[in-house]
Amino acid sequence: MKRTFWIALLFAASLSAGAQVKTPAPSTAGSVSTTVGLTDVKVSYYRPSIKGRKIFSTDAAALVPYGKIWRTGANQGTVISFSDDVKVEGVSVPKGDYLLLTWPGETEWTVSLYKDLTMGGNTGAYDKAKDAANFKVKATTLAEKIETLTINIGDIAADNKSAKVQIAWENTSVKFTVTVDYDAQVMKSIEQNTKVSPNNYFQAAVYYLETGRDLNQALTWINEAAKSNPDAFWILHQKAKIQKALGDKKGATETANASLAKAKTAGNRDYQMMNEDLIKSMK
Repeated sequence: MKRTFWIALLFAASLSAGAQVKTPAPSTAGSVSTTVGLTDVKVSYYRPSIKGRKIFSTDAAALVPYGKIWRTGANQGTVISFSDDVKVEGVSVPKGDYLLLTWPGETEWTVSLYKDLTMGGNTGAYDKAKDAANFKVKATTLAEKIETLTINIGDIAADNKSAKVQIAWENTSVKFTVTVDYDAQVMKSIEQNTKVSPNNYFQAAVYYLETGRDLNQALTWINEAAKSNPDAFWILHQKAKIQKALGDKKGATETANASLAKAKTAGNRDYQMMNEDLIKSMK
């Protein structure tokens, strides 16, 4: 009996040591990511909530007093990552991971991208010499209160060369701009891949057209693409646009009509409409 008691006691102790009670974290983990151009931009952070507290204020008792360094989140702070070299508010920043530090103000915030991730949430160890970038941005007032700290990546430019990172909490919002340069990457890819696969001629030709490069080269490439897929109405449509840009309206009209006929056969209404509009633009 005694031996059985001790075995049961040891078994219970082993269960106690191995098991853990899980409860919700006071500040939940969050992340947001997007691709700008060819660059992946990601923010990982912990999201505190207001919970009836005053967040931003001149009052020293506020959770985030104006003018004081803030880890821009909870726990180990906020990390922003770039898969390629970028510019942030005009400052060149190498690809990599950075702590996102801020000094909130009533009308203006100072923002730092900090190179030493080991500092974590210990902002007392901040060393300005370790800033990869340090800049100021305007603060705006939101009409509706944001209960939980929210960081977004949005306002992506039409040319896919920039986006804005927004920090929003309580009634305050700040944004800063991340700018990317994908042109060199695309040009290198075109040079390498058109030698490997003729199927890449189409994308190379369209890129040359859209970026105003050598249109004669674009026409050569689009013709190569059309040879490998003569029924591709989308290729012919781009060829017509290149011909128009070269001033060959007659050739462009003939090509657009050919693309229109093939789009009708395929039942693709979008390209029918685009070709009709293109043909009208040349009359």
